[in-house]
Amino acid sequence: MTTFSELGLSERLVLRLTEMGIVDPTPIQLRAIPLALQGRDILGLAQTGTGKTAAFGLPLAQIMLAERGKPAPKSVRGLVLAPTRELAKQIHENLRAYLGKSHLKTGIVVGGQSLSAQANRLARGTDILVATPGRLIDLLDRGAVTLEATGFLVLDEADQMLDLGFIHALRKISDLLPENRQTMLFSATMSKQMNEVAQKYLTGPIRVEVSPPGKAADKITQSVHFIAKAEKTSLLKELLDEHREELALVFSRTKHGAERLRKSLEAAGFAAESIHGNKSQGQRDRALKSFRDGKARILVATDVAARGIDIPDVRHVYNYDLPNVPDNYVHRIGRTARAGADGRAVAFCAPDEASELRAIQKVMKMDIPVASGRPWEGVTPPSNQRNNRGNRGGAGAPGNKHRRPQRRGRGKPRAA
Repeated sequence: MTTFSELGLSERLVLRLTEMGIVDPTPIQLRAIPLALQGRDILGLAQTGTGKTAAFGLPLAQIMLAERGKPAPKSVRGLVLAPTRELAKQIHENLRAYLGKSHLKTGIVVGGQSLSAQANRLARGTDILVATPGRLIDLLDRGAVTLEATGFLVLDEADQMLDLGFIHALRKISDLLPENRQTMLFSATMSKQMNEVAQKYLTGPIRVEVSPPGKAADKITQSVHFIAKAEKTSLLKELLDEHREELALVFSRTKHGAERLRKSLEAAGFAAESIHGNKSQGQRDRALKSFRDGKARILVATDVAARGIDIPDVRHVYNYDLPNVPDNYVHRIGRTARAGADGRAVAFCAPDEASELRAIQKVMKMDIPVASGRPWEGVTPPSNQRNNRGNRGGAGAPGNKHRRPQRRGRGKPRAA
């Protein structure tokens, strides 16, 4: 087993990792860290939950620690861009943990907070800045920060930045960065547009791929329930009741839908919180803390949380609504089975979501096992199904001679 020392990390950082209980590098760290320390541009492809933050954060920390002097006023030496506030905050916390009590000044700028306060903090200069693209553009437009001295750039979860419409912001930021820099781009998926971004940002990059794009962690047990839309909430409550003491993430497509679902779960006696775009940053932080601490066992979220939650104890992910963007399914279920743990991902598919399920299965290159109901028209049933509801296959699957009767009121699907 290769150690962090053998990857080229300094004794100081290795000791800090040991204090944090981090001993063995993950596959993405094994491959990316030595290349990053050599100053190479990297295109990293890996599923969520594989340790990408340390793969770029540790080399960045070591490079910054080796530099002398202080950053000039308003300048940034190393920039990390992330698509959501939650992910940016998580990255910033990890970087601060790696650096310990060093002299380096780290900063974070995200939406939902005072622009003036952020500008005042940036005025003194920053060694490593973590930012969301939109808020960074706001500060650049105000002249509160300059990227002329930025020698290290990281684009984390770059595919979601494109999904969220940050392509124009990224182009504007790119034009303000020096050409002579080291860049690392990390993504869980690789689209045609992502290839174009990589060509624009990276120079002679080394491609580091530890799992095929669109592939979920091996320890995630997936299943799908074919169910009428009006019956989704009752089924969700039934399934949640089977593991009340375990943490569960429930994904809703809309902000209003997430809030309605949280209230419905609370009324049924579940300890639930919600996180979505209508929540202030303080509310989102408090909801995540309650969920992380186990005070709330259920977190209802929109895709704003799909890349920003790193809680190893999440055992269940429910896709109450299937995502419009199939790649988001991979990111959603990647919130479970983290750090080698087991996890369970359950999807609900209403008749009007059949096309979304087909797109997801195409990206995943697999048929998701049926837990209950019969596939809607146009959805190919899995070829190998088992008979346990909610596991790999299940009751109600076509051709299952011993399936349970369809629950009343759940809608009668059309046969495939």
